[in-house]
Amino acid sequence: MTLRSDIRRWRLCLVLDRALAGARPYADIVSAAIAGGVDAVQFRDKQSDGRRLLEDAIAVGEVCRQNSIPFLVNDRVDLALAADADGAHVGQDDIPAAAARRLLGPDRILGVSVRSAEEARRAAADGADYLGVGPIFEARGSKPDAAPPISLAGLSAVWRITSLPILAIGGIHAGSAAAVIRAGATGVAVISAILSADDATAAARALKDKLDTASADS
Repeated sequence: MTLRSDIRRWRLCLVLDRALAGARPYADIVSAAIAGGVDAVQFRDKQSDGRRLLEDAIAVGEVCRQNSIPFLVNDRVDLALAADADGAHVGQDDIPAAAARRLLGPDRILGVSVRSAEEARRAAADGADYLGVGPIFEARGSKPDAAPPISLAGLSAVWRITSLPILAIGGIHAGSAAAVIRAGATGVAVISAILSADDATAAARALKDKLDTASADS
């Protein structure tokens, strides 16, 4: 099981998405992204049925375990438990974080999506181990229903009131990754920056290099 102390070392988290993955097996994408330096993987699929979700989650989890990479399931705590994931990540419209923590127990990781200082304080009180903060920039292609971006200023506002690790998300790419780290994020979570790339390994490596450099300089 992944240790909570490891979360601060996560620089690059891949969030899966069925629409962007297309017909490609998730396991193949994850393997390629891990080869490029991805530190954690979040399984998210809002399209597949329950049986397919579990099969895919188990397959992705196996790839992650083989590479000693933390594996979390987004939105669905029940699926995280069924797939024996390291934890779950919930949003503001999912099962409340406090309930998710009760279901996950004390040992699995809980991430919570927030976009304000108030939501960050509540997530911490409810047992979150890290915060997913965003969207930072406008996210095109991966979440058509995404909320308006909070910008780097919004990210910094959350950073100032929490001691929890922060994964920034939303429209982040190699060109903006360093600025996100400077604004307070410990790492980033990306979807289209890797899933839309022709070469997932190269895309992940370019991002990871930027993040590592920015983290060393901060």
